Amino acid sequence: MTFFIQKNTIRVILKNVLALPTKVGKTSLIMSLVSEEFPDEVPLRAEEITIPADVTPERVPTHIVDYSGTDTCTSLYDETHMACIAVLMSMPQVTSHWIPLINERTDKDSRCVASCQVFKLTVFEICILLNKCSAKNLKNISELFYYAQKAVLHPTGPLYSPEDKEMKPSCIKALTRIFKISDLDNDGILNDNELNFFQRTCFNIPLAPQALEDVKNVVRKNMSDGVKDNGLTLKGFLFLHTLFIQRGRHETTWTVLRRFGYDDDLELTQEYLFPLLKIPPDCTTELNHNTYLFLQSVFDKHDKDRDCALSPDELKDLFKVFPCMPWGPDVNNTVCTNEQGWITYQGYLSQWTLTTYLDVQRCLEYLGYLGYSIIQEQESQTAAVTITRNKRIDLQKKQTQRSVFRCNVLGARGSGKSGFLQAFLGRNLAVSTDRIREDHMSYYAMSTTYVYGQEKYLLLHEVLPDFEFLSEADLVCDVVCLVYDISNPRSFEYCAKVYKKHFLDSKTPCVIIAAKSDLHEARQYYSLSPLDFCRKHKLHPPQMFTCNTDEAPSKDICTKLTTMAMYPHMTQADLKNSTFWLRASVGATVFAVLGFAMYKALLKQR
Repeated sequence: MTFFIQKNTIRVILKNVLALPTKVGKTSLIMSLVSEEFPDEVPLRAEEITIPADVTPERVPTHIVDYSGTDTCTSLYDETHMACIAVLMSMPQVTSHWIPLINERTDKDSRCVASCQVFKLTVFEICILLNKCSAKNLKNISELFYYAQKAVLHPTGPLYSPEDKEMKPSCIKALTRIFKISDLDNDGILNDNELNFFQRTCFNIPLAPQALEDVKNVVRKNMSDGVKDNGLTLKGFLFLHTLFIQRGRHETTWTVLRRFGYDDDLELTQEYLFPLLKIPPDCTTELNHNTYLFLQSVFDKHDKDRDCALSPDELKDLFKVFPCMPWGPDVNNTVCTNEQGWITYQGYLSQWTLTTYLDVQRCLEYLGYLGYSIIQEQESQTAAVTITRNKRIDLQKKQTQRSVFRCNVLGARGSGKSGFLQAFLGRNLAVSTDRIREDHMSYYAMSTTYVYGQEKYLLLHEVLPDFEFLSEADLVCDVVCLVYDISNPRSFEYCAKVYKKHFLDSKTPCVIIAAKSDLHEARQYYSLSPLDFCRKHKLHPPQMFTCNTDEAPSKDICTKLTTMAMYPHMTQADLKNSTFWLRASVGATVFAVLGFAMYKALLKQR
């Protein structure tokens, strides 16, 4: 007897097709399964039936279609092409006819197995097992369909190679990632607390203390390095799953794999990596407080030397749970680094904040690789993200709930935009020139500022200076920064034209920056001087700036930019008020110092 099982949707729908010559008992088998008694009269072909999920051990609805030997070969071929598993029963044509036919009509991923695929029996052993089925005596009928379901839902093929008697590389890779995610302190060992969390996460029940010891004792007896410091090593973890599979309990391994987002091909599913998240117009995406705590824990467990920065090796270790390194060398020029060029704790959080703001789907994917939804016990990564309210509401209420603000930086070539971005990250001209390769440059700079004691993220985006090709995306932001080189007499003209064309009637706040203020100021070839231009259009006077300093350049301008982004409803007269800026900048200084001191104190406690 042969029947095929098809999953119309993964792990949801099964479809069985019994394909036999006439008068061998396949229809009787179906009738006995449904009515729980042997039929007195057996039709040539049973009608298609559906077994509800709630009466099957695997809780999966099963469609059964009787195939008559009088049906056309085309009909059989159609069914075998759709099927993902074939179950063979003892008959002379098994090896000579049915297996070749199935292999011919199915793709390489199809599996031709017995109802007890979990045990990896030979065809001869399969025949003996299935010969014990009896429609007349109602013997092993339910078991037959149960093992068929089990073979589809918990296949051995992707996990284990019976010829080599070991797990396949793809399975080892997936379980290694799961081990690393579950190793919350990153010491290479799953201690009792981590094992209990893993058990509760995957199976909803913790292990009793004696059960934990029994598990570790099994590993100890079979391998010398499977248990260390009374915890399970990676080798021990992999050994346990190999043992599960060899003993026919591979549904245990599949439960773990699927809980951590894997599909039947041991790839992370699209549903897991890219959960649906709808972003309304004029809204932005930010990480919430609990997500920052999660990311902090990930940072802490990989910052082995406790220097508040991630060395290249530490960063590589952090991203081992990713299919490839997600951050390129440009990231080191996008966020804050230490003197060695390693990403600091602040820079690490800034890069995550930047990714969330610019490409939230990619952020969700990255959090999926880190196991966010599992560790945080959330339905999906979408719980990590806050969608801010429409910007128009902020303007109406004259206050904002946002924590991330975007400043687009525009200016002619050579005006000093890149230097301004790097200065925001604490790098003067000498450091930027010596450390940053041209092919590693970044058009973004992300860091924190403090306004009235509130920590906010400011994103500086350097917009390419092609005036005629500025897109709508280049203009959408919370505040605009127009940069000109005071030593270049033709530099300011670009700023004036951009302002008049795109921002004259806009509600977006604008600031003009007079860059390279350490150089001799040249008279600009424009009808109005920069100061007169600002007066005419009621803008704040040009802000003098230079990154050619011995120490880290001042961030005062970035504080002003953040403040203007937070309070876009304020008039230019309000913004010119010196008391306003004094309150904002003093708050920034106090809380910046206080925040750093608190972090250092927490780090010492850890």
